[in-house]
Amino acid sequence: MRLLCFIITGFILLSSCKNDKEAYSPLDKNSSVHKVKVKEVIQGASYSFLLVTENNQDYWMAVGKTDTEVEDVIYYKNAMLMNNFKSKEIDRVFEEILFVENISLSPQISQKNPSDSIHLKQKKGKVLKEDIHIEPAPGGIIIAELYKNKTHYANKKVLIRGQVVKVNKNIMERNWVHLKDGSSDSGKSDLTFTTLTEVKVGDTVTFEGTVSLDREYGAGYVYPLIVENSILK
Repeated sequence: MRLLCFIITGFILLSSCKNDKEAYSPLDKNSSVHKVKVKEVIQGASYSFLLVTENNQDYWMAVGKTDTEVEDVIYYKNAMLMNNFKSKEIDRVFEEILFVENISLSPQISQKNPSDSIHLKQKKGKVLKEDIHIEPAPGGIIIAELYKNKTHYANKKVLIRGQVVKVNKNIMERNWVHLKDGSSDSGKSDLTFTTLTEVKVGDTVTFEGTVSLDREYGAGYVYPLIVENSILK
């Protein structure tokens, strides 16, 4: 009888430990800021692949290329989970990996314009400056106009010219291109486009695409405003 009780107790404790381990996910409470420590860095052409630890759990994340280093403590807020993702940049398959829009050295992460969050290069004394003044395309609008009257343009096609300030390639079978044209509305100056076209940071391009509001791509990853299925004009 005593042996039976011991076996049952051991089984309960084992099950409890297993459930606790499985219960944690970096996507839990996705609206909160996550604090992680970097354990390994693999640099690709466009991305930095980081093995990080959080709550005694290790996982991989990818972010637009940064100069973060092992032992750095960084913060992020929203992430998009990809399963069985193959990176052509480093020729590696990740069973699970989080794609993170931006990371910061501070828990204070801007929500007005996530792409304007503190870049890690600033820790080495480098300040990134922009001097962008792009004239609108004929028949097109400026980025500030879209942000100011986004409900008017919802589900409609828009034509916008701007300078490429960031590119995330081959995520969910599309490229994610950030444009700025020098205009802004309430601090919002960066506009994201999804496209199959490949462009480079620094290019001046004109995209035509469909405006989507509060577009959710899973795992709580939501774009309040995005221009989808964009083509180069």
